Amino acid sequence: MSSLTSTLHASRSESTQPPIRDFVSLTKPRLSLMSVATAILGYFAAGPELRLEVFFSLLTGTALAAFGAAVLNQWWEREADARMQRTADRPVADGRMAPNVALVYGLVLSALGVVLLWAQVGWVPAALTLATVLLYVLAYTPLKRRSTWATEVGAIPGALPPLIGWVAAGGGFSAMGWALFAVLFAWQIPHFMAISWNFRDDYRRGGFAMLSLQDPSGKRVGRRSVLWTVVLIAVSLYPLVHPQVGWFLGVSAVLLGLMLLWPALQFWLGSQRNLAARRLFFASLIYLPFYLGALVADQFFL
Repeated sequence: MSSLTSTLHASRSESTQPPIRDFVSLTKPRLSLMSVATAILGYFAAGPELRLEVFFSLLTGTALAAFGAAVLNQWWEREADARMQRTADRPVADGRMAPNVALVYGLVLSALGVVLLWAQVGWVPAALTLATVLLYVLAYTPLKRRSTWATEVGAIPGALPPLIGWVAAGGGFSAMGWALFAVLFAWQIPHFMAISWNFRDDYRRGGFAMLSLQDPSGKRVGRRSVLWTVVLIAVSLYPLVHPQVGWFLGVSAVLLGLMLLWPALQFWLGSQRNLAARRLFFASLIYLPFYLGALVADQFFL
């Protein structure tokens, strides 16, 4: 009887499908939805007449594409993820989901997002979204193992969502749209420099070529954070040349920039580098939604 029970239990275990929560966690909802949020804020920053069909198609299409890119990233990095503490329990890395299932899942999500955008929003936002997925999966993901410049390369697809939203709203490839791209690009560098320092031991186990692993003192990582924070402050003020943008964004950009610059300087020059890196990370989380929110509020409410 015990043998029969064990056999039945093993049979049930082998036939069990990955739970819904694994399919959800593969999409990295919090990170992916941040990309969606920047696309939506880019849309509203253009000050368009709200067309609900375009808006909801943009929302859904960018979400599907972002989810798909996140899944494909985890499919590609499953072996490295299995070696790192903070990622070892991911569904593919942990073995709860077969790699081919994740591959198909990621491809389907990405394709659905691009097709929806093409059909309902326009071919340019769809092409930009496809470029975002391809750059993230085929350029950034493999480069993380080969070069410390992977962060800058990865910042390109990370900066495209607000430009996608701007173009979807009818703003075209104007200077303002590219300014939003530049803000997102520059913001990502100090954000990920802080992450790479805080999790450098994990990245070493995963076999990634992070600058933090080649810089035991942390000074180079901190210096690069400061450099890109200064660039961020500069490009964040560019929208002030736009006639619809006024004082509120200017004040917000300066205050938020200084809030980010202070922990970046501490990260570079201070003695408590671990603490400064954590402060820089949290400051970067505050910066982005408040800056983009100020840009939208300046146009619509002030």
